[in-house]
Amino acid sequence: MATAESNFRLRNLLLAVLSGVLLTLAFPPGRLSFVAWFALVPLLVCLENRSPARAFILGLVSGLAHYLSLIYWIVVVLGRYGNLNAPIAFLALFLLSLYLSLYLALFACMSGLVRESGFHAVLAACFWVALEYLRGYVLTGFPWCLLGYTQYEQLWLIQISDLAGVYGVSFLIVFANGLIFSMLMRRGPKDAASLRWEIPLFLIFLTGTFIYGNNRLQKEKTGDGNTRVIRAAVVQANIDQSIKWDPAFQTETVRTYQRLTLSAMAFEPGLIVWPETSLPFFFQNSRKFFPEIVFLAERSGAILVFGSPAYKPVDGEIRYFNRAYMITPNTRQIQYYDKTHLVPFGEYVPLKKYIPFIGQLVQAAGDFARGETLAPLKAGSISAGILICFEVVFPELARTLTREGANLLVNITNDAWFGMTSAPYQHLSMAVFRAVENRRPMIRAANTGFSAFIGPEGTILARSSLYTEEVLKRALSLPGPSLTFYTRFGDLFALVLSLVTLFSCLWAGWKRRR
Repeated sequence: MATAESNFRLRNLLLAVLSGVLLTLAFPPGRLSFVAWFALVPLLVCLENRSPARAFILGLVSGLAHYLSLIYWIVVVLGRYGNLNAPIAFLALFLLSLYLSLYLALFACMSGLVRESGFHAVLAACFWVALEYLRGYVLTGFPWCLLGYTQYEQLWLIQISDLAGVYGVSFLIVFANGLIFSMLMRRGPKDAASLRWEIPLFLIFLTGTFIYGNNRLQKEKTGDGNTRVIRAAVVQANIDQSIKWDPAFQTETVRTYQRLTLSAMAFEPGLIVWPETSLPFFFQNSRKFFPEIVFLAERSGAILVFGSPAYKPVDGEIRYFNRAYMITPNTRQIQYYDKTHLVPFGEYVPLKKYIPFIGQLVQAAGDFARGETLAPLKAGSISAGILICFEVVFPELARTLTREGANLLVNITNDAWFGMTSAPYQHLSMAVFRAVENRRPMIRAANTGFSAFIGPEGTILARSSLYTEEVLKRALSLPGPSLTFYTRFGDLFALVLSLVTLFSCLWAGWKRRR
């Protein structure tokens, strides 16, 4: 009997781990996005007849298997570039993965509570979306690789993002997983009755998504006649992270950007974009390079966008910012945007003021301040909503910029921190959704890749390779001022599903107490 019980527990643990691994396989760089549609089934199977406490533990195990294999690149960032020793880097990876796994554990627990409900599959999808939405805000938010991002190449499917955001795609995927589980584990007339409702409901959602997606794709092809065309160039200089901040290499770095920029002049671009911190010094007071960069913009005749650290005195102290500049030729107007959503433990240390020893543990972290204004930079017909690095994973930032008048999204980043891992692929996949949600084209400039042009329907029009010097050139159509439903109303879909989740859990808890 003891052996049978041990085997049963081992089976459940293996099923939980299998779900975690399948979830990871569905994300880039692999091309197995279809795996997402059944990745949760093993987890749901092992939750059958489990108590809420055991369901929570199995969900935690599944989450650890998923996140340890998904964001393993944290070790590369902290070890190679953060100068932390291997044990500390692995500990950081484990703690972050454990935190993220709590959401999957809660999903498992909540799904078990409503297993007897007539709408188990659809409620499971509601729970998943509510927890993804919550993850985007708790502790400043870490909405990295939400489930819907696995489908970034399925253009017909992701068009609903201009209505429901990435959460609409996540909902469909988990709904499908729940249906497969219910069909496999059908236990009697009650389950059969539930399937008679849920299968037609899923087919209605899926058919509606397919029709809407194809209509939107056709509309994007024909255009609305209210567009202007700009010619843009992206410079990917491939500056090695190990020398990037060495003052001895500043001149070489600037010369590389000048050379690559001038190579694009035959294309006659109206806009040129360099990556985040492409100038690894304080551009604002550089006597040597400030006039050179301004002259380069004048010579090119193009609006120049680039990143550089900056500082200014505030209340008697010096504050540092991760800044994007825009130089408009002829007028010599220089605008800037300071990053508003910083990376915790990367660009600042949370609670450092109150818990000083935290700062000593992560001395490699930056000490940047948040920008105060989130608004597009404007020059001529261009109104560029700038998203610096990590900011592109937060839908509300792109929404706000679009509502403030941005007709173009510009993501500048330095993904050299990630090394040759899966992180650059994951980062690019999330940028695609910001373009679709707001129906705005996106220009992405990355120091080592992936630089890209992304159409408003999510098509990656051009993409660089990793760790190469490249100049991408493309003509883009700037849309008119019309706003999508998602841009206007935000995460209304996710909020409604969060309310459904709350009431469902309260109802299930009340029934269990009875």
